[in-house]
Amino acid sequence: MNQTKYIFVTGGVTSSLGKGIIAASLAKLLQARGYRTTIQKFDPYINVDPGTLNPYEHGECYVTDDGAETDLDLGHYERFLNVPTSQANNVTTGRVYLSVIEKERRGEFLGKTVQVVPHITNEIKERMQQLGRSGDYDIVITEIGGTVGDIESLPYIESVRQLVYELGDNNGIVIHLTLVPYLAAAGELKTKPTQHSVKTLMESGIKADILVCRTEHELSSELKQKLALFCNVKSEAVIQSIDASTIYDVPNLMLEEGLDRVALKKLDLSEKNSPDLKQWNDFLYRLKNPKHTVNIGLVGKYVELQDSYKSILEAFIHAGSANETKINVVSIHSEYIDKDNVADKLKGLDGLLVAPGFGERGIEGKIETVRYARENNLPFLGICLGMQMAVIEYSRNVLGLKDANSAEMNASTANPVINIMEQQKTITQKGGTMRLGSWKCTLEEGSLAAKIYGTAHIEERHRHRYEFNSKYREALENAGLKASGVNPDTGLVEVIELDEHPFFVGVQYHPEYKSTVANPHPLFVHFVKAAVAGKC
Repeated sequence: MNQTKYIFVTGGVTSSLGKGIIAASLAKLLQARGYRTTIQKFDPYINVDPGTLNPYEHGECYVTDDGAETDLDLGHYERFLNVPTSQANNVTTGRVYLSVIEKERRGEFLGKTVQVVPHITNEIKERMQQLGRSGDYDIVITEIGGTVGDIESLPYIESVRQLVYELGDNNGIVIHLTLVPYLAAAGELKTKPTQHSVKTLMESGIKADILVCRTEHELSSELKQKLALFCNVKSEAVIQSIDASTIYDVPNLMLEEGLDRVALKKLDLSEKNSPDLKQWNDFLYRLKNPKHTVNIGLVGKYVELQDSYKSILEAFIHAGSANETKINVVSIHSEYIDKDNVADKLKGLDGLLVAPGFGERGIEGKIETVRYARENNLPFLGICLGMQMAVIEYSRNVLGLKDANSAEMNASTANPVINIMEQQKTITQKGGTMRLGSWKCTLEEGSLAAKIYGTAHIEERHRHRYEFNSKYREALENAGLKASGVNPDTGLVEVIELDEHPFFVGVQYHPEYKSTVANPHPLFVHFVKAAVAGKC
């Protein structure tokens, strides 16, 4: 292939239509045909990255191997493609403007007046082509955040217009995702919102090559022809995206609609061979035909918004399929758990996961949850803050340090069993300064963690400022809490576990970030396996 091809995915009518899932599904189909494919996300907000955003604002912050704090859609990209993303796969308006302003301060524009066009749009175009110029990919799919018509998105839409023109015929196409709503009172699907959305896109100088229409009901051939006529696309390029029972159905639905074939045709690429989706469909079969059912409590601080724990929920889906088990995830707000109601709040559960988070709100509820799991032999998995709460609980209730705490919650505690990392003490800026990205961990021979992973050496992704205080390690281990995983370079305790328990594991890192359809994370797989065994 002489030139990388580019596909741009825009959205209209309303947000949350699933641009990320459509982009990931198309990428999966192209990958399954043998094309080297990647996806990138351009977000129109002015934050440099989502690292400083409250989860209620924008859902979870996803972390890549190279330490980028990114949009949660990158998690979908990795889960579908089983290929790691990087800093280059997520760009925000904040990052674009910061780069341009820094160039202006260095005098790189030679005294020119710095403007949105051409300076901001040139920066965007450079970043849109960064992955393509690496030579690693045949096709780069770019998702544009927001909806057409938003003020924030205008520089990106203009950049797409320019880039499609500059790339030349058959090298860049635009897929527009829109909504065809069903009006119950009229008893029919309405195409007018889509027509207006396409009109808005055309007013920006962009003609959609493919329309993907989200709908609750089947689109008739007549309706597709109407959309094709009024939106100036071929009827074969009007793709139905009907509501699915799981996002993992979408690649098959897009295959049936011919989205990949139409895209390849417009890019002047051969279809090569039929997509190999055997592994994907094996996963789907197990997911939809479970032999067991378990109830697992997800105890967190942001449970009102499911996207706050998106990667954890998806990791449970992967692990459920691997165990041929339906997992009912029961979201429980830790702020409303105390020693008097913990048994009632957690009754009927077959396992407990204490989720990551920041700040002191809901902490005592998490600690009570850990105690309940430990004392009642309930399978337990603690992630990041969840692991730290397990250390505090054990320190208080087994080691006897009643005032044990994290310095994050109580800076003056006499027993900071969780303390701020040494290199974090002088940091004043919050953005992008945590311990981020992939770090090594050595697992103790014969430990449960080593058996789960099947190896002594692993690498996992991190996002934290506080750590296990090694001054208390010997006392805790003598009391029965094993530090079974340690960073070989820093000595940071990464994994804790209890021997005399069906499954009690806490990890400082975020295993959920590396779970994919092709490779369900072993920690989640074995946690679910323990929950099934405990129920039986």
